[in-house]
Amino acid sequence: MSDDIATPLLDWWDMHGRKDLPWQQAPNAYRIWVSEIMLQQTQVATVERYFDRFMSAFPDVTALAAAEQDAVLHLWSGLGYYSRARNLHKAARVVVADYSGQLPQNRTDLEALPGIGRSTAGAILALSAGQRQPILDGNAKRVLARYFAVDGWSGASANLKRLWTLAEACTPRQRVANYTQAIMDLGATVCRRGRPDCDACPLHHGCEALAQERVTEIPAPKPKAKNRPRKSAVVLMLRQGDSVLLEKRPAAGIWGGLWSFPEFADAGAAESWCAARLGFMPASRREWPVVDHSFSHFDFAMRPLEVAMDKGHGAVMEGEQWLWYNTRSPQQAGLAAPVARLLAQLQDSQA
Repeated sequence: MSDDIATPLLDWWDMHGRKDLPWQQAPNAYRIWVSEIMLQQTQVATVERYFDRFMSAFPDVTALAAAEQDAVLHLWSGLGYYSRARNLHKAARVVVADYSGQLPQNRTDLEALPGIGRSTAGAILALSAGQRQPILDGNAKRVLARYFAVDGWSGASANLKRLWTLAEACTPRQRVANYTQAIMDLGATVCRRGRPDCDACPLHHGCEALAQERVTEIPAPKPKAKNRPRKSAVVLMLRQGDSVLLEKRPAAGIWGGLWSFPEFADAGAAESWCAARLGFMPASRREWPVVDHSFSHFDFAMRPLEVAMDKGHGAVMEGEQWLWYNTRSPQQAGLAAPVARLLAQLQDSQA
């Protein structure tokens, strides 16, 4: 089975595969690991904008482990799915403490690290060391599901088990790193979720989904969860015109570990909090337009409430959970994308 898939796929990759991605230059286990974590649920074009900057700041696992979490989240800001960055940081510290700064070279130990699952572990070992390890990222799932006409959502338990069996059977013993990159490239550029280019596919002669004229049906999309809209009010508390109060969010939940504005159920609750903290409600306050942000399972609408403080209340909030963020001289801090946009608007209004 591996020859039926691997031979035409490798021939195609030699001609058309991607070979100039940032993490393919001077590849090692650390660079592959970081790229694979960034690429989880994120497109290559987006990751390309972040990878080199991250590598410049944290060129090896020792540098990453020594960094503060805020510095890591700062360079991850805008990339989304921030638990990936927190787990990457935690895993780096485990690697330094337990493996002398070298990523483990067996799948079991890799999978025990925070944020690394079976497919990510397989990709790290295949791409950096040429180990014969199957992968099953979203692109590989789609290629295999179509080639073997695996009906239904590929994440369903029975389908996932079958696809892993197929991935194992199709992975060749030679040129494993190239094959791994090839099946990911094919899924990303040819066997796309929408508008697959079957004429250009090196596997089209044996593709069961194509033979059955069901390419657009396979794999079936993930069943949609009910979209739960969520609304909140956030306080933009300004001090001396150029500092705004930020609160560190809990590790669990959306934007975990990032800095954001104090958040409340509605504007009334936000005003009550301001009055309790300051002892009075500032006369200078205004509501900003609602900021909408979409997550995978719900839409989030934030209503910013700007309030200005007197000089005498400069120390109203202090401690590890609070930060007076200077918009004219920004600190390194992990910021959610909507928060960063609001801070930029504040900076523009002060110019």
